[in-house]
Amino acid sequence: MNDDASDGVASEEVNKGGRPTKLTDELIAKAEMYLVDYMSNDDIVPSVAGLSCYLDVAKSSIYKYRDEDARFSDTLERIESLQEKMLLKGGLMGDFNPTITKLMMSNHGYSEKQQVDNTSSDGSMSPPQPLTPELAKAISKDLDDEY
Repeated sequence: MNDDASDGVASEEVNKGGRPTKLTDELIAKAEMYLVDYMSNDDIVPSVAGLSCYLDVAKSSIYKYRDEDARFSDTLERIESLQEKMLLKGGLMGDFNPTITKLMMSNHGYSEKQQVDNTSSDGSMSPPQPLTPELAKAISKDLDDEY
């Protein structure tokens, strides 16, 4: 194997105990190009799946490369950020299908959760007290006195 820096390999040429990596400087540059060229791949928004097709590698390889190289990881984060921005804009402008946009936005940490607070200002809807042995005896005594 050639140890020259000019061989085009971005990281270690051989994984410890494994086969050579396919992550080269050329592949990283092509991944960066996807940020501006994703539409030529018929992608409406950039995505990991689109990058996978653009680079002609498996999605699992994309995630593996992210862990191997900081530059590739940064490119992947920029793709995800651009996707998030485009989904927000397209969703707000009504350009994208709302259901699909909502589904895709969940990958960016967005969710449609509603918190319901079941308390009232006068305390009438406050949670019940736990039944302690002392409280059980008092209720039992009240019932015995009543009946």
